[in-house]
Amino acid sequence: METLHLPATQLTPEVFLDPQAGHFSMRGESYPEHVLSFYAPILERIKNVLEHGGLRQLEVEMHITYFNSASAKAFHRIFHLLNHAAESGCSVRLLWQYDEEDDMSRDLALDIREDFPAIHVEDMPLKAA
Repeated sequence: METLHLPATQLTPEVFLDPQAGHFSMRGESYPEHVLSFYAPILERIKNVLEHGGLRQLEVEMHITYFNSASAKAFHRIFHLLNHAAESGCSVRLLWQYDEEDDMSRDLALDIREDFPAIHVEDMPLKAA
């Protein structure tokens, strides 16, 4: 399976999915004008990798500095796929990086832990620059 790399824009995060290395990351801001058109192909690729890639483990790194509520719903769909994979035997480790002063992002990490218990979540507060 091929690597997926989408560079960051002003409205969308950098997305990197390397099935061979078992690595997925998203970095930057997420408030695309058309959330579904941006995230649908990413969700489809993740689903295909998890269903057909034979992954035994997946390392996920997310450092989203700003996101809107529509993006949060897309993240929820991603975490749902990851949780299902973890329940099916793939070890999924999520490193959730956020600005220590960002309550919304910190709270999302708590929600992920609660809503998707099969994902091993490590939250990492970062000092504000």
